[in-house]
Formats: sequence, structure tokens, C-alpha cells
Amino acid sequence: MNKERQAILLLEDGREFHGSSFGYEGETVGEVCFNTGMSGYQEILTDPSYCKQIVTMTAPHIGNYGINKEDIESDRIQVSGFIIKEESDVPSNWRADQPIGNYLKDHKIVGIRNIDTRSVTRHIRDHGAMNGIISSIDLNIESLKEKLSKVPTMVGLDLAQIVSTQSSFHWESNSTSKKYKVAAIDYGIKFNILRLLEESGCDITIFPCKTSAAEILKFNPDGIFLSNGPGDPSAVKYGIEMVKELLGIKPIFGICLGHQILSLALGAKTFKLKFGHRGINHPVQNMKTGQIEITSQNHGFAVDLNSLPRNVISTHINLNDKTSEGIRCTDVDAFSVQYHPESSPGPHDSRYLFEQFIKLMSK
Repeated sequence: MNKERQAILLLEDGREFHGSSFGYEGETVGEVCFNTGMSGYQEILTDPSYCKQIVTMTAPHIGNYGINKEDIESDRIQVSGFIIKEESDVPSNWRADQPIGNYLKDHKIVGIRNIDTRSVTRHIRDHGAMNGIISSIDLNIESLKEKLSKVPTMVGLDLAQIVSTQSSFHWESNSTSKKYKVAAIDYGIKFNILRLLEESGCDITIFPCKTSAAEILKFNPDGIFLSNGPGDPSAVKYGIEMVKELLGIKPIFGICLGHQILSLALGAKTFKLKFGHRGINHPVQNMKTGQIEITSQNHGFAVDLNSLPRNVISTHINLNDKTSEGIRCTDVDAFSVQYHPESSPGPHDSRYLFEQFIKLMSK
């Protein structure tokens, strides 16, 4: 039996966690956060919103059902690193193509296992999200501290440019009932958003994050979709300016980073949450109906509700901390939500929002 290779997770405040190498042997840095989902690890790994982040899974066993070719949200693994308690290296699922450890090795993603993920989670919860480094090749704490000191914080980082497509392309599908022409702005878009827009009758063209308003108007879509994505929304100045120019001309629907960009374009402000919302069981209240939706979430920034201008109303509220989960503009056709109604992974409570977008375009 091969001896397990040692690995270290070091947080920027000096907290150390010692465990075993998982996935690719090497070194990686990023903002350490945690996700409370008990399943959906493959979708989490491939979600572009996790760019430059090291994800801690709070569920104790990861890899139970393996990895398959269908449950991906982008064309590659997007996380900087992965932290788990125990690896299930013999998957039990008829759809599985390979174990999770092999998947991480193939994509050269560094991870650590056999550490107390409850302790990591509580530390981040109490002290806030912070940068960290995982290494299985350098176990010298002073050396790791020096490397970690050079890593920038998430505040002020524009990461949309890293994950966005570099050129526009058409979302190909077998659907024949495409009634609405949609321009999807890619700040880090997930595949399941595109699938659900398609199922709603949309013919989708995906545009790079730096596309100008003039280019979008030349394309002349029925509606504009602003996607999810990573980083600080206030740093995506080109996106904010583009949306400002398009307000009132075409219906706009935003999700996650798209929600924040729309809010900033309307005159609101954003701020960084202490440790963010990441999981598949977050309760959100629809302010119009009073109904509670259980939602999938992944964000580290939020819209400041006190900064909403008079022509913008709050439509959804997070019941855990009363932060913004949705807005609607009263004088133009524009709305957005902070959470993920495409629910991949997660519950399907909020998929009515795609029909809401269709209704705006049908007007």
C-alpha cells in the first residue's frame, strides 16, 4: 500500500490544517470558502463563479457517485483548489465514468483531504472568508506564509475577463421551438442556465463580457441576459456601463453577478459578505407572494438594500441574514435575482423566473 503524501492548508491568519494530498500533487492559492451542499460536487467544481477560490465541502464524504460527462457547468474545472474530509474513491453510480480523485488529477487541480472540514468551516464562519494556500510539495510554513502574502484579496478583482468567452457563439441545440432571440452576456455563465433558456423557447447567442451596448443593439435581441460570474461586481465597470446604455431599450434578466451588475447600473451599491452564501438549501422569501423558496446560492458579494434608488424595489430577501436576493425596476423592464434559479445543483423552486423573462420579451 502506497504511503499517503502529506499536504498542508494554511490560511492567511496563520491557521494550519494538516492532511493528505488529494487530486493533483502541487500547490495552489485562492480565497477559501465553504459549500454546504451534500451533493452536486461536480457542478460546483465546474462553476465559473468559483474562479480563484478554494472550496471546502462541509459534507463528510465526497465522490460517492463519481464523475460523469453530463453534470458539468462549463468546459473545465474552475475552482483553484478543493478541500474535503473523506474521499470516496470507489464510486457507486451507473452514470459514473471515473472517481473524483482521477478527475482532479486530469485537470491538475490541487486538493487536500483527511482534515477536519467542520473546523475549517467554523473558522471561516467566525473570522470571514480569507486567502489560503494548499501545498503537497512545500511543507515549510514560513515559505507558505511568504507565498500567501503576495495573493490579492477578492475585493477589487475583475475575474469575469478570465472565465468569459473570448468571442461570441451560438448555443446549438436540437430544439425547434425557438421564438425569442436572446443575447446572453457571459461573465461566467453556467450551462444549465442556457439549457433552461432554450427550453423556454429562446434562441441564444453568447457574447463576451466586454461586448459594447452598440454591438448588442446591432444584434437586436428580444431580451438580454446577464450571467453569473466570479469576483467583485464593482470592478466590472465595462459591464455596468453597457447595462446603463441598454436600460429601457430591451428587457433585461440577471442572475448572481448579473444581479449585482444590474443593481450597480441602476445606481445601487454592493459590499462583500463576511463569508458568503454557498449551498443548495438557502431560504429566500418572495416579497410579493410571501412564499418561501429553497434556493441554490454561490456568491461572496451582495447588493446594499439601503442603496436602492426609488425606481427599484426589493423582490426577494434572504431569510438567514436579510440581504438582497432580488430586485425589479419599476420604470423599465429589468429584474434580477442573487441566487441560482437554474438550480444545478439544487431545488427547482425558482424556475418560474425564466418564464417571467419570457413574458417581458413577449410584450
